[in-house]
Amino acid sequence: MKKTAFLFPGQGSQAIGMGKSFVEHSPAAAQMLEAAGEALKIDMANLLFEPNDLLEQTKYTQPAILLVSMMAYRLFSEKIPEAPAFALGHSLGEFSALAAVGAIDWLEAVKLVHLRGDLMQKACEGIEAGMMVVLGVADEDVEAICQDAREQGKKVWPANYNADGQIVIAGIKSDLESLEEPLKAAKARRVMLLKMSVASHCPLLEPAVTPLQEALEKVLTDRFAAPVISNVTAKAYNTKAEALDLLGRQLVSPVLYKQSIRGNDDLVDRYIEFGHGGVLKGLNRRTTKKPTLVVGDYDSLNAVLDEIAGEG
Repeated sequence: MKKTAFLFPGQGSQAIGMGKSFVEHSPAAAQMLEAAGEALKIDMANLLFEPNDLLEQTKYTQPAILLVSMMAYRLFSEKIPEAPAFALGHSLGEFSALAAVGAIDWLEAVKLVHLRGDLMQKACEGIEAGMMVVLGVADEDVEAICQDAREQGKKVWPANYNADGQIVIAGIKSDLESLEEPLKAAKARRVMLLKMSVASHCPLLEPAVTPLQEALEKVLTDRFAAPVISNVTAKAYNTKAEALDLLGRQLVSPVLYKQSIRGNDDLVDRYIEFGHGGVLKGLNRRTTKKPTLVVGDYDSLNAVLDEIAGEG
């Protein structure tokens, strides 16, 4: 197989119906759905497949996304059991990446990100936290606008460096809203609050760091089949000690996604994204010329397997 990086999406990729075709076509995926539901005491079939409001709450969003990514990865790896050059996840997806390389059991990861989401929600209770996407403004201009706002006592920080011209800011909603005018003055094509009740990857989540690290300590191992790229540093790591430190810091540090792709692009010939929506494929189009395949449902799984088989 060509040198390949495995990618795993984070929040924002969720949708009602995701994972359904895996469950309908694979007994293994159906068993994973049942096991996750038993572990979390949640009706996962209802959460994933039926209209509901829970899927947008981060403590449910996170395990749902990770579960579907793990279904996709498991069905792929049963046919092509090769380790990637590296694994990379966007925010929550870093936990999926760790499960894919064997550093954490997938079911323990489901429980862990459920806890992570709950800790994030509790850290933001009563403070009207949120996130806002900004399109068409250079990173340094967004950083300067946020810096000026913080000097005025506002709580806003760059949170996700997704691609050139696309950055997400986290903080207090009213403070985020106050940035619309200076961002539009900086020629922003779009400024939009996201449907989120937490402020990820900024200092507002500091109360969640220690309890998350305590939970990580119990389930992480040093068994890495391949390195994982850290959202915090955009560099590879492959030990439990590094994971403990970096995943704690990840809560309060921006996601360096585009920097991770650029900094490691020379190591691979292509990317495969495991999970619903193809969100990372869309970001990659703006960052790398190398192809990104998506395993998002049963049909796309077979299409990717056929493409790889056709390479001889």
